[in-house]
Amino acid sequence: MTIRILLADDHQIVREGLRLLIERQPDISVVAEAGDGFEAVALAESFRPDIVVMDIKMPGMDGIEATEELQIRAPETKVVALSMYADRNFISEMLRAGAKAFLLKDCASTELVEAIRTVYEGRIYLGPSVSKIVARMYVHFVQQGTSPGEEKLTAREREVLIHLAEGKTNREIADLLHLSVKTIGTHRQNIMRKLGLETIADLVKYAIREGLISSDQQ
Repeated sequence: MTIRILLADDHQIVREGLRLLIERQPDISVVAEAGDGFEAVALAESFRPDIVVMDIKMPGMDGIEATEELQIRAPETKVVALSMYADRNFISEMLRAGAKAFLLKDCASTELVEAIRTVYEGRIYLGPSVSKIVARMYVHFVQQGTSPGEEKLTAREREVLIHLAEGKTNREIADLLHLSVKTIGTHRQNIMRKLGLETIADLVKYAIREGLISSDQQ
């Protein structure tokens, strides 16, 4: 079977290079290309590729937000993350968002095809330099007495939390953030679960306590 790929990067020259690299392989083909996160999600819904090769830094909706959206709108599509930077925050946020692989762009010529095949087979792929960063992160968590699996809110979830605490409805938040109501509902459920909250009143108290909103906004 042919592995169907969607390329998402805001630089056309990068997409062209990735396409040339990928299409040298007899079992992999590029079915669509996107220049930003919004387009990547829309094309993934239309083409249903096996894998999206996703840049992280893109205008509008970035790769982290787009990966979160894909978990909701095209959950069968897997994400291979590409980045110029070996940044621990990018790595942790992308993996938390649902990416199955993370590698650096300067290693893509030698690692991308292997990453695609590994993820297609249902396994995780981390480039060698990324693996070292993840290992250091794990050691840090252990030494600090916390769990590496401890869940934190993503940037998008914090944004949704603030809007919820300010009294906005799911529809109002969806319109503000250009997302679907279903997506906002999923973010809301994840926020409540991660923070161990049960009611919106609890959420408001949390937001005030953390300084995300002021008490006079209520």
